[in-house]
Amino acid sequence: MRIKNTEIKVVIGDITEVRADAIVNAANNKLLMGGGVAGVIKKKGGRVIEEEALKKSPIEIGAAIATSAGELAAKYVIHAATMGMDFKTDEVKIRDAAKNALILAEELKINSIVFPALGCGTGGFPLLASAKIMSQEVLKHLREEDTSLSEIIFCLYDQESFAIFKKGVLGYLEYVTTKLSGGPYVTVDAIIELSEGIVIIQRSNPPFGWALPGGFVDYGESLEDAVKREAKEETNLDLSEIKQLHTYSDPKRDPRFHTIGTVFIAKAKGKPVAGDDAKALRIVKPADLEKITFAFDHKKILEDYFKSK
Repeated sequence: MRIKNTEIKVVIGDITEVRADAIVNAANNKLLMGGGVAGVIKKKGGRVIEEEALKKSPIEIGAAIATSAGELAAKYVIHAATMGMDFKTDEVKIRDAAKNALILAEELKINSIVFPALGCGTGGFPLLASAKIMSQEVLKHLREEDTSLSEIIFCLYDQESFAIFKKGVLGYLEYVTTKLSGGPYVTVDAIIELSEGIVIIQRSNPPFGWALPGGFVDYGESLEDAVKREAKEETNLDLSEIKQLHTYSDPKRDPRFHTIGTVFIAKAKGKPVAGDDAKALRIVKPADLEKITFAFDHKKILEDYFKSK
């Protein structure tokens, strides 16, 4: 499958024979290459790989360093430490190791990277859990970074592991990027309390009508930060004393698509002025609600608010 311009693959075979710019070694933090994937890499690529790695040893668990790939076809081996010398691993260690291997790949400006099942050999971590953790880090990396990676490959050594990783990587990413990307979408709205009443704006985009200041939550943004940003953009007001009123989730509340909106009550500083996304702005009291055509379910929200007061 493809995410943006990067192809995600799950293959079965010997990781040292997969053609890619870098292969990932599920390392210990002392970078000793004994058994498992590390042992295979050293056997096929030569002791020079371990010798280079040991010069950079020890590293933090979860960190990653790069060496040459010796006699392998790859340019680099990325040693990602999933455990210490107690050979124990966990979700955080695997997550950090995957994340830092991807970051290092960007620093090396390579186009392709191959991962084994991190933590699942000597560490004994469940295959499906590792697949989902690594998938989550890949998805987050590709969403947040301008990547040089055109190909990310997961290589498994037997049919059973391959089947589990195919489900855990491709199946999981397909679910997240298709079903979840269709919504519900997260929105926020602000009931801004001024001495003369509540601020509402007239929408310049469909669905038209009057509405509370608000909008969509951006990726990586908290609800509180989103409502402050939207209020500033639409009313020029700086919110303070923010508290949640209620979350509204009726699938029919928004005629465009399914949205789940959290409404905040807040005080504000500044002079209210309609912003770029607002055609007009006004202050309302309870008696005004019946005279106004509202978008979405914002009339009900304001009725709920005034009842609560």
